[in-house]
Amino acid sequence: MYDNQSIAGARGRESVLATNKVLRNTYLLLSLTLLFSGLTAYLGMQSGIVLGFLPTILIYFGLLFATEKTADSGLGLVFVFALTGFLGFTLGPILSFYLHTPQGAHLVMTALGGTGVIFLGLSGYALTTRKDFSFLGGMLVTGILIAFLAGLGAFVFNMPGLSLAVSAMFILLMSGLILFQTSQIVHGGETNYIRATVTLYVALYNLFLSLLRILSAFSGRN
Repeated sequence: MYDNQSIAGARGRESVLATNKVLRNTYLLLSLTLLFSGLTAYLGMQSGIVLGFLPTILIYFGLLFATEKTADSGLGLVFVFALTGFLGFTLGPILSFYLHTPQGAHLVMTALGGTGVIFLGLSGYALTTRKDFSFLGGMLVTGILIAFLAGLGAFVFNMPGLSLAVSAMFILLMSGLILFQTSQIVHGGETNYIRATVTLYVALYNLFLSLLRILSAFSGRN
């Protein structure tokens, strides 16, 4: 006969194992998608193809929708790589622009290093402290929507000052998103590693671009 304490202990161990599996699969898939997007970014640099704003947005949200709908099947992996590969490809022309300017390589490497430090620091904090950051969910959704609309306005009306402010907002928002998503995995709020990977990848993508824009502005490039 099993008593309630034994059953609770068994369930607790199963929960820990499930969480560790999601974490392991998420970080493995995230690493692979980052490598793949690095390759597609290089291809984007070599091709010289620059997609317009509207096609980029439409393709991005189309792939994001497809990934979300297939996240519970093997097909979801295909769309994850399609999405991250596409985002990597869109980085190509941006990186090419910076790398062909004085100190551009330094700016890119600094932004890349800063992104890595922020991600490792925040993820490590969420994992070691095991604090619940689920309260950030609503604020992040609202903040990202506001930042996106503000960024769109800065692009349409050519407002560099607003664009810089939006980049600063995205650094804070993406940092919060990393804490939120890692916490969700740790506490069982997110059990699908494909969805978790997409969230963390998008956070890293926006964090890198925002850091690059701000570094560029302070270096006098913009």
